[in-house]
Amino acid sequence: MPTCRHLILLLGDQLSPTLSSLSGADPARDVILMAEVMAEATYVRHHKLKIAFIFSAMRHFAEELREQGFTVRYTRLDEAGNTGSLSGELRRAAEALRPEAVIVTEPGEWRVLDDMKTWRQLLACPVEIRPDARFLCSHREFRAWAEGRRDLTMEFFYREMRRKTRLLMEGDQPMRGRWNFDTENRKPAAPDLLRPKRKNVTPDAITREVLALVEDRFSDHIGRLDRFGFAVTRRQAEELQDAFIADHLAQFGETQDAMLSSDPFLNHALLSFYINIGFLDPLAVCRAAERAYLEGEAPINAVEGFIRQIIGWREYVRGVYWLKMPDYVTSNFFDAHRPLPDFFWTGETDMTCLSTVIGETIDHAYAHHIQRLMVTGNFALMAGLHPHQVHEWYLEVYADAYEWVELPNVIGMSLFADGGLLGTKPYAASGNYISKMSDYCSGCRYDVKKKTGEGACPFNALYWDFLDRNGDKLSGNRRLAQPYATWRRMSEAQRQDYRATAARFLEKLDAGERV
Repeated sequence: MPTCRHLILLLGDQLSPTLSSLSGADPARDVILMAEVMAEATYVRHHKLKIAFIFSAMRHFAEELREQGFTVRYTRLDEAGNTGSLSGELRRAAEALRPEAVIVTEPGEWRVLDDMKTWRQLLACPVEIRPDARFLCSHREFRAWAEGRRDLTMEFFYREMRRKTRLLMEGDQPMRGRWNFDTENRKPAAPDLLRPKRKNVTPDAITREVLALVEDRFSDHIGRLDRFGFAVTRRQAEELQDAFIADHLAQFGETQDAMLSSDPFLNHALLSFYINIGFLDPLAVCRAAERAYLEGEAPINAVEGFIRQIIGWREYVRGVYWLKMPDYVTSNFFDAHRPLPDFFWTGETDMTCLSTVIGETIDHAYAHHIQRLMVTGNFALMAGLHPHQVHEWYLEVYADAYEWVELPNVIGMSLFADGGLLGTKPYAASGNYISKMSDYCSGCRYDVKKKTGEGACPFNALYWDFLDRNGDKLSGNRRLAQPYATWRRMSEAQRQDYRATAARFLEKLDAGERV
């Protein structure tokens, strides 16, 4: 005889009381299952901070559910009998509880959904996989929007999400008569001693126990744990949301693309961790930002840019992921096969921009979108690093990275490995862009103003070499017409100088020499 009605499995990024699998849950008749399993912690070698954040958040959410009267069957990583996999823990719980049915919300990753589809046979009981209603655009809606379109341009999708949510709208038209204020959000930043300090959360007893566990079990993973300051409860995450809107949103817009070596966070929200894990509702976050604009606390360019990242880009990349998987993960438009250099795990390179961004990633399991796109991503693209290795690195090192959001950003946006499905051109740039938008170039061993030869910024020669060696695939791209025209106007000697400088750099990279 069954001992419970429903066994409800919650995944580590499903820490939301409004989750579809919890809809209609009865504390008197249902049991909730949560499990820390080695398979999920190691399918890529996740950053220590990422593992600790997720495990601590899971343990705290389990306590919240217990306070609501639910029975929570929680398997800790070091618990005796832990099978090490979601399927194993689900089977173990089902054998003990003999539920009438298992209820789950669809996962964010293809590999987990593929596994879920086998559970009915594994458990010999019904398994109901419910849609994840925390997103604004369902899989069906996105497929309908994408059908028949030659280009899946995010801007047009974003406008549909604005109309659907009514955010920053006046009737059928956008407030202030514009959909997008991005041209006002591209200014460099200067050090600001008056910038409000970030509010970190002091680890409590539960978190300290998790930190010790992670250090013991994952000591060879990238990262350090002494700077742990993540919110690990919904209330803490809401406090950080309120602090961002009060202290940083007004200045977020203008300098959202800027980079400073002395300030890794600038005015960025640092809320993606909590939205992606389920602590914060994305639409509620956007409405809070909209209120700041309507009440005169933040300008339209900052608020629109912030909202676009959530209801536009975040929803869009999820749609692309589920539309194009499972083949999307193997995309390699440029046939790039160079392995990742060792400095992607150590930050030990003489290129200050890369050493700074990777060093901050090691310290915080975070880098903002321009650091990911125009520093590490730009280098990976132009150096011809293998897309799948780059994808796995991003998935490993960032605490907000889950495959549904990370993969399209890396494969499509950073590496153009999908051949232009997601982006209209490769985001390749010389050292001039990094110099303009950051202070990284001052004091670097390489001279950003020197184009070729010894001591020249590697990004300069790599840029032209990238365009040259991929001319058969890119020269017809209308957004690259000007750089290709410039390349053709160069003398053959100048073009050969760029090729030779790039070749020398890549030879050193391949040999494992410090660059």
